[in-house]
Amino acid sequence: MDITTFKRAEIKFMVTPAQRTMLEEAFTSRMIPDEHGESTICNIYCDTPDFRLIRRSLEKPVYKEKFRIRSYGRVKEDGKVFMELKKKYDGIVYKRRISLSQDEAAGFISGRTQLPKDGQIEREIDYFVRYYGGLIPAMYICYDRSAYFCEEDPNLRVTFDRNILWRTDNVRLTSRPSGRQLLEPGQSLMEIKCAGAIPMWLVELLSKGGIRQVSFSKYGTAYTTMITEMKEKKNERGAYCA
Repeated sequence: MDITTFKRAEIKFMVTPAQRTMLEEAFTSRMIPDEHGESTICNIYCDTPDFRLIRRSLEKPVYKEKFRIRSYGRVKEDGKVFMELKKKYDGIVYKRRISLSQDEAAGFISGRTQLPKDGQIEREIDYFVRYYGGLIPAMYICYDRSAYFCEEDPNLRVTFDRNILWRTDNVRLTSRPSGRQLLEPGQSLMEIKCAGAIPMWLVELLSKGGIRQVSFSKYGTAYTTMITEMKEKKNERGAYCA
């Protein structure tokens, strides 16, 4: 069954290969790979033409929101995707998502069609898109993920994302996963997703491995890289013309 709503804390850590190995070895007695245990996750982040959503998010407000379309691996036009509205308020993540075909998702974002259903989540997504007016597929981000959930507490999940790639051309889930690397070689972005406090056994593992919490956004980091490079190129052109 596809879960359509989430409410949880999502805590991020940047880990080295050695730290990841230590954690995964310790997980064998407590954590189980989930249904998408090893997968390539592909995302299209939708935004306004002037990137209003991600610019607002990078200001680190108490409340922020993102909108994306996700697939597990490359999809065909009639393949299954997830349309997700992700909100964060005071450190807690609220996610609403629906499943539909790639064709239906593309038609909705382009304004050619309406959402195929009329439930509460569909209405929230429709309002969000109309409120911002003219959202476009702004950036493609994909990565290889290993995901686990706790046998004692299924609400506790840990994911490792590696080989994070991004691009702003060919922003389609039907295209081959590719792009520019976002992390240093060997790094993995680990996320602990939980409804309550992190259990003590996991806190002790983090302390043992010297693993520290970080603030990191895939879309935000890729956008910042893109803007920095655009400014550098503009300065180079200006210096050349002078």
